[in-house]
Amino acid sequence: MAPKSDNTEVIVLNFVNEQNRPLNTQNAADALQKFNLKKTAVQKALDSLADGGKISFKEYGKQKIYLARQDQFEIPNSEELAQMKEENAKLQDQLQEQKKAISEVESEIRSLQSNLTLEEIQEKDAKLSKEVKEMEQKLDKLRGGITLVRPEDKKAVEEMYSDKINQWRRRKRMFKDIWDAITENSPKDLKEFKEELGIEYDEDVGVNLQSFSDLLQNGKKRARGR
Repeated sequence: MAPKSDNTEVIVLNFVNEQNRPLNTQNAADALQKFNLKKTAVQKALDSLADGGKISFKEYGKQKIYLARQDQFEIPNSEELAQMKEENAKLQDQLQEQKKAISEVESEIRSLQSNLTLEEIQEKDAKLSKEVKEMEQKLDKLRGGITLVRPEDKKAVEEMYSDKINQWRRRKRMFKDIWDAITENSPKDLKEFKEELGIEYDEDVGVNLQSFSDLLQNGKKRARGR
């Protein structure tokens, strides 16, 4: 239920005085919605207060701007202003200290929240213990000479690896033949020409065909030695 007209004027007058800044009807109506005041009631109260000399107003075209009467406020002198500025500076310092303290507390809370609970620690410990046990069982099998990879799987991997090495070797040879043919009578510096084309040799990227071939051969030797 909306307040009575006399109560409405009291509410509006208190609001205008508290704000002590230029206001139009919409500003006041928006702020006073919490009192169940409609815009028309606020407009009526503002006009009544202005007509009664309780507030000031200015007309700008069709719009009225309302303002609290300034003669009701005590205007501080220069000494009082200086004191107010000093108090304000102290309050600002206190505010910054409070913000810093709040930030430190929030940081501590985040740190505590990120730590594992006892239940989570126990769950993680159980999981890790299980993984360690499984790895120890695999290690025992390896120590006992048990083959964990089936011979047919091992053979398939070796054949695929050997095929890739052979392709690498063939393509390396094909490139060399083509490169030699192109650069045989070229007046360009071969190193600069290679960089210009964006060509990289195996050694440029830190790989060596022979070392990969040796891996395959070494693996076969170890298999025969068992």
